[in-house]
Amino acid sequence: MRGGCLKWAVVGWKMLKWAVTLTTGGLVWSNSFDDRVKKMNIVWAVLSFSALTSETDLHPPPSLSNAGLLLPRDPKDRTVQWVFLGSPGVGKGTYASRLSHLLGVPHIATGDLIREELSTSGPLSLQLAEIVNQGKLVSDEIIVSLLSKRLESGGAKGESGFILDGFPRTIRQAEILDGVTEIDLVINLKLSEDVLVEKCLGRRICSQCGGNFNVANISIKGENGRPGIYMAPLLPPTHCASKLITRSDDTEAVIKERLRIYNDTSQPVEEFYRSQGKLLEFDLPGGIPESWPKLLQALNLEDHDDKQPAAA
Repeated sequence: MRGGCLKWAVVGWKMLKWAVTLTTGGLVWSNSFDDRVKKMNIVWAVLSFSALTSETDLHPPPSLSNAGLLLPRDPKDRTVQWVFLGSPGVGKGTYASRLSHLLGVPHIATGDLIREELSTSGPLSLQLAEIVNQGKLVSDEIIVSLLSKRLESGGAKGESGFILDGFPRTIRQAEILDGVTEIDLVINLKLSEDVLVEKCLGRRICSQCGGNFNVANISIKGENGRPGIYMAPLLPPTHCASKLITRSDDTEAVIKERLRIYNDTSQPVEEFYRSQGKLLEFDLPGGIPESWPKLLQALNLEDHDDKQPAAA
């Protein structure tokens, strides 16, 4: 994570240094400390978060007047602490993984963390299995605990930067994350619900190698100003074809319930990052062949060695 945790004595000193003055225009930084940030709008929440740290890392909040996302083309010139948002099944994992390889930072998917925990036999595994099978979202407390453990492990290995996939999903999670590290960019992937349902129902996993495939052949004509979309199936190789299984939670009823819950909770999260000037909304035009080049263009990136499989 960015910066070390500060001891309470240092925190107290910084809070004095960052003293604010209440004016008719809202909260502004005191002129005695930094004339360059006069009348800056701030959102300042002091969050007690013992699951991640027993101390607090406080830092001046970013200006909310940030107009636009200006991304340097050379990845070496960037800090990469990114978040992927998007409905279940939209392809966050696929695009986050590709960008992880391109930018040389770890891809941390909360879905993978949950599945790893489910593979164990502990009490948390049983609790998670019941939640997942009912199509409900995992609680903040469980997600934070799993993510905390993963970040601590990565920090011990010397990892620098990250791409988060599946977190934050609620405004509370976004506030917690904002209190402990600074997010540089939030990429919100978007697909219509009918496409998402069909895509999720087509997902398959090889029970032997763990490979992900999709048997759905999605072709929707454009109408009423809405563009058409085509997603070719991602079929398995011959040696995997007879070993395909379907995730237990990939039923139409569970998928629609999961999408409903996500839509109810995602709007405040999107607005949270939009107000900070960090949200990049990206409508997927199709499968990987159509979407990957356009996403790179939106991010001002280039991929000179695109040989990754087109997993959707």
